[in-house]
Amino acid sequence: MELMRTIHDYAHHFGWDNSLPPAMTIEPGETIEFQTIDASGGQLSHASTVADVAALDFGKINPVNGPMYIEGAETGDSVKVTLLNFNMAGWGWTANIPGFGLLADQFLEPALHIWKFDAGSLAPAMYGPGGHVPLKPFCGTIGVAPAESGLHSIVPPREVGGNMDIRDLSAGTEIYLPVEVKGALFSVGDVHAAQGDGEVCGTAIEAPAVITARFDLIKGENLAFPRFTTQGPVTNHFDAKGYEVTTGIGPNLMEGARGAVSGMIDLLGKRFNMSAIDAYMLCSVCADLRISEIVDQPNWVVSLYFPRVVLE
Repeated sequence: MELMRTIHDYAHHFGWDNSLPPAMTIEPGETIEFQTIDASGGQLSHASTVADVAALDFGKINPVNGPMYIEGAETGDSVKVTLLNFNMAGWGWTANIPGFGLLADQFLEPALHIWKFDAGSLAPAMYGPGGHVPLKPFCGTIGVAPAESGLHSIVPPREVGGNMDIRDLSAGTEIYLPVEVKGALFSVGDVHAAQGDGEVCGTAIEAPAVITARFDLIKGENLAFPRFTTQGPVTNHFDAKGYEVTTGIGPNLMEGARGAVSGMIDLLGKRFNMSAIDAYMLCSVCADLRISEIVDQPNWVVSLYFPRVVLE
């Protein structure tokens, strides 16, 4: 059996740059392990307090392992990444970081929740009195180097992938990334133990993990943006008891999203006596924003689906 190689946690970087030297060179068909650190770059731990959130150095946010050079990858090709496994560390964090998130103008103070969970069973993680969030690990940041020279922020997603925060990039998913530079220069990190679609407060359950992935090369696919294929249902960890849903309606999708999230924060506060900041962070890790209607101009509908299984 071929010995699997590992890109260790020290082989990471904090921005996209096609001049970075590769941490490893592989052939298509290889399976590689990535020992990722959490999105704080190790600044937060299971013993952290809210004071540590206020002291975060944003220059160390969202480290990714790599870059990895893939032999034969050329501009116009696609790297096919099959995500095989996420081996979690058993803890994570969710924070409200001032100035960041969908409702940053309403939540001005830092907040922090430390999660502890069984890394083997991935049983739902406790949140306050009676809350249990189902877990579904995935990589929040995954991509290849852009063609444009220089150092580019890791925070915004881009046409070659990056910080996309797509919850369904979980075990079993195959993602295809458009290659813009020779060797592709693939990197990955920012693992989340759970997240709702939208990641509304700006963080999910941010957690260290070991990712196992297989790499293949598709010649001449000429993708404009990443695409992916899932291997089964994507919401069955949340579906068991249905959903509470709030909406935002108007001519601006962003304001519609804000309205839907604000409505759910109000609902959770009234029904479960939950503080607004706790409801906001909980929505970020388990509630899904959806565009319900985008054709009946001039107003569009954005809905927020909160899984009842979390609090019932």
